[in-house]
Amino acid sequence: MRLRSFLIALAFLAGVAPACAQQYYAGQPYPQGYQPQQYYAAAPRAMARPAPPQMVVVAQPQRMRSEMGGGFIEAIFGNGGDRDRGYAPLPSQQQQQQQYYAAPQAPVQQVYASTGPVGGEALQNYPINPIYEKQEVAYRTTEEPGTIVIDTPNKFLYLVQGDGRALRYGVGVGRPGFMWAGTHRVSAKKEWPDWTPPPEMLERQPYLPRHMDGGPNNPLGARALYLGSTLYRIHGSNEPWTIGTNVSSGCIRMRNADVEDLYERVKVGAKVVVM
Repeated sequence: MRLRSFLIALAFLAGVAPACAQQYYAGQPYPQGYQPQQYYAAAPRAMARPAPPQMVVVAQPQRMRSEMGGGFIEAIFGNGGDRDRGYAPLPSQQQQQQQYYAAPQAPVQQVYASTGPVGGEALQNYPINPIYEKQEVAYRTTEEPGTIVIDTPNKFLYLVQGDGRALRYGVGVGRPGFMWAGTHRVSAKKEWPDWTPPPEMLERQPYLPRHMDGGPNNPLGARALYLGSTLYRIHGSNEPWTIGTNVSSGCIRMRNADVEDLYERVKVGAKVVVM
């Protein structure tokens, strides 16, 4: 009897359990208040990738250097040496290119007479452009041998030798506004001449000394050839780096070694033609 009752109960449970499971776990109907999303994480939403930050290119411009040659002149009239412009943003390719090429500097006052210390033997051997070295060249002219011809545009002085030849020297000539042309004679010759700037020069350059005795520091250099009654001279220079440039107030300047050579070859009364 007990066995029969057990089997009946077992059969009843086998029929009821699937129905209960279907009611609560098959998905429908759900018990009141059941929210599946509360128990199962929703699928992640696609996230937009953040845009990369805008790149700003920066570069350090090259150091700007003074153009006054350094030394004594730089110390007095320069701007204190190197100037660091720092860093600058380059928002475009065009501006980036401009940063790597120094912009032209505003003109600075140029010193036309140096009265500072010089370098002795080092100054005598100061390298210059080879075309301004003394050399014998072919030169066609109708001028007599011994005549000095100054080619201002090309910065050459010719000492006519005859037979179509001449000795050629590099020179520094008058800067814009001070160039001139004409014919004169050598009226005097002086070794290690004194220098007294004329009033017109002192008015333009008031920092110049009123007088300087001859010597290595004198801007007239080792020798001077005076031209007629003018204030112009052919003279040496303690600034050999100015040879081949427009630099003077009208005088013709040479390296000291070259003017010493010319001085020995030219006589008082020699003709000088400035073109």
